[in-house]
Amino acid sequence: MKKQSSEEQIIAVLKEQEAGAKVADLCRKHGISEATFYNWIAKYGGMEVFEAKRLKALEEENAKLKNLLAKRMLDAAALRELLAKMYGPPRPCKGTRHRK
Repeated sequence: MKKQSSEEQIIAVLKEQEAGAKVADLCRKHGISEATFYNWIAKYGGMEVFEAKRLKALEEENAKLKNLLAKRMLDAAALRELLAKMYGPPRPCKGTRHRK
């Protein structure tokens, strides 16, 4: 198989194994390592193609959201640093008391 296998190809290989093919033979036939095969089982075992595609789409969306969050956190930290330079460290508000 090529470097990056599609969900259809992965699911097809797993279905072959479920049908009784030996892991070593499948790995040789498709040009993958046994470690890769067992990683696929861990990730895609029991899934259908549409489920695997949905999983991949969700993983991509999650990565984009994590990247966006990281950028926003850096922006916020830079703004806090800028404000601290301009106005000094934050001071507690006067006239407010916390009750015990």
